[in-house]
Amino acid sequence: MPKENRKRGRRDEQKKRKREHGDEQEPSKRHRKSVDDNAPLEDEVPYPEAAIDGVTHPGEMPFYGMLEEEEQNYFKQADEQLELNQFEGPEDRALFLESVYREADGKELKIANSQSCSRLMERLIILSTPEQLKSLFQKFSGHFLHLVQHRFASHCCEALFIHAAPVVTQELAKPVLAHTPPSSDPNELVVSMENLFIYTLTELQGYMGFLMTDRFASHVVRVLLIVLAGLPLEKSSSKSTTQSKKKEKITVAGADKAQEWSLERRNVPQSFTDALEKLINDSVAGLDTATLRALATHPTGNPTLQLLLQLELTHFGKSRAKDEQSVFHRLLPDDPLTKGTDSESFINGLVYDAIGSRLLETIIEHAPGKMFKAIHGEFFKERMGSLARNEIASYVCGKILERLNAEDLDDAMRQIVEQIPGLVERNRTAVIRTLIERCAVRNVDTTRIKAQLEAAYSGSNGFEVTRILKLHEAPSDDGKADAKHAHPSSPEKVHGSLLAQAMIAVPGPLGNLIFDALAGLGAPLSLQVARDPVASRTLQMALTSPNASTIFRRKVIQQLYGHVGELALDPAGSRVVDAVWEGTHGLAFIRERIAEELAENEASLRESFVGRAVWRNWRMDLYKRRRGDWVKQSRYTAGNDGFQSFPETNGFTPNNHQNGRHRSAIEVARQKHAAAKAAQAKEESKKPKKEKEKDTQKEKHKHASSATSSKGKGKAPVVA
Repeated sequence: MPKENRKRGRRDEQKKRKREHGDEQEPSKRHRKSVDDNAPLEDEVPYPEAAIDGVTHPGEMPFYGMLEEEEQNYFKQADEQLELNQFEGPEDRALFLESVYREADGKELKIANSQSCSRLMERLIILSTPEQLKSLFQKFSGHFLHLVQHRFASHCCEALFIHAAPVVTQELAKPVLAHTPPSSDPNELVVSMENLFIYTLTELQGYMGFLMTDRFASHVVRVLLIVLAGLPLEKSSSKSTTQSKKKEKITVAGADKAQEWSLERRNVPQSFTDALEKLINDSVAGLDTATLRALATHPTGNPTLQLLLQLELTHFGKSRAKDEQSVFHRLLPDDPLTKGTDSESFINGLVYDAIGSRLLETIIEHAPGKMFKAIHGEFFKERMGSLARNEIASYVCGKILERLNAEDLDDAMRQIVEQIPGLVERNRTAVIRTLIERCAVRNVDTTRIKAQLEAAYSGSNGFEVTRILKLHEAPSDDGKADAKHAHPSSPEKVHGSLLAQAMIAVPGPLGNLIFDALAGLGAPLSLQVARDPVASRTLQMALTSPNASTIFRRKVIQQLYGHVGELALDPAGSRVVDAVWEGTHGLAFIRERIAEELAENEASLRESFVGRAVWRNWRMDLYKRRRGDWVKQSRYTAGNDGFQSFPETNGFTPNNHQNGRHRSAIEVARQKHAAAKAAQAKEESKKPKKEKEKDTQKEKHKHASSATSSKGKGKAPVVA
């Protein structure tokens, strides 16, 4: 039987083929003569439909028509030009945008619904001026209810809302902007961006219960909620909440970062706050407790419900939880929350559910203090150990730890400590890290945690930090072999590094475990850690931590001798070399030794991007030209307290020594020398004016005689 033809990268080829052929589907056994741009694709994964009944469903999706072949080709070429962004200047790009907008006039809805051309619409939105955004907003107005439900047009709506939000803030600060007509048409009717948003909300009113569970519209609803609340929206941190994991990243080469998919916290008008409150109420209107709880485990409705709950308790005050019409009260109506109620069954059902646990985390994080104490005391106080042991419930456990007082935290710590060996074995260290961080904040003794971690990560040489950092392979002499085969992005490695960093931040025995282990690694392992993209962050933090002793920093930095030039050329190692600058606080002779090694590798450093960054951060140009100035500046940046002078300098600064610290013999000698010079200067200042003039004349006579004697040696006299 012939084997199935398998080829690596076939998915990427399929995506590329779809982009090239635009609206055509991938080839199937039966050839289709024509394909509708709005037809669903065959490879589309089935997705759960709306899970709530009793909500108003919008009508059938309208068909806005298809672009002609010539139009599609034009817009595809325009999209490629905008993506590359190879214009001579902003003016040329602005002229090109105007020409594209003229060609797209009256076809905006077709473009937004087109599989191949909707990307162009997103890039146009990214680069548009406020006037162009307003014009496009007005073209979409009246169609938002259907656009937000479309697979491709919904992304255009997201982009439009995100990039139009700052315009509202600008018009709020300068009301004149809201009433200024565009320069292209001074007689055009002007509508403020604030009103355009309000009109959109009016259009969606009555359908929020359906849209919050719609596959595509739910993402747009979340973005709209964030825009109305004036909250920041960053793609890296909020992507899981506001955007689908499959969302394609639409960018423009060389565009300003301010034009990317991000929003800062900003001021919003009062109408937005009122609209937000109305939108929250409209979303859950007509839904009873049972129906609302069904959304908690719905893959699309859950993120929207999280955001509604968060905004309700943070934007309108935690007292809102007592309101019978609030989202929080509808989810947990029992007062008080005790065992045996429906609320207990609901909470217990969420703890171990992969989707529902995220809503429970939001409830725990934002619930009023009295409500949180009831939830913790009734349902979780005696179960912290078992929660920490479970893969899903451990995240709920971490949120609980963040809100516990010192007494309850100590009790939870005693339960979780017993689970540390099993957690380490299964690489579930996130809850351990949270426990350490909270114990440091609440001043809870971490001796028990230290003992368990020391036993869990013990090896033939005692506590082994390489086990936390997941560096199991034997390193070569220079530590290079392992870096090539490392998997820096593995979650276990990242969590291990974060655990080590949390331990470093705690002064005392817990942090000393990491310090002592790093100091005893030896040169090959230290170089391996420095070159590892994840593990090197632990080394960076150890070198710059205020809890690190001078002895530790000296030992670790000395292990890097002879390899500083190589590390400066490595993306991860270069950051370690930058950290060495701060790590040599109080170790000036070591700082100069590292600078000498960098100077020896000047040629290779200047040829490398990361090498040039290290050269710049260490101020090596100043070191090469005016070494004395570099020494002074390095002493200033490192601070005078406890900073040892270079061996060849004899200067003394009284602030060099902390009160009550024992001074070495050389420091005492320097202090006496400085005191003697100060006394001599003081005596000279007390001399009468005539004696000073005599001394000055003697000095001049002395210089003149020396100049005369130098004539016989063939040297010209120096004339002052």
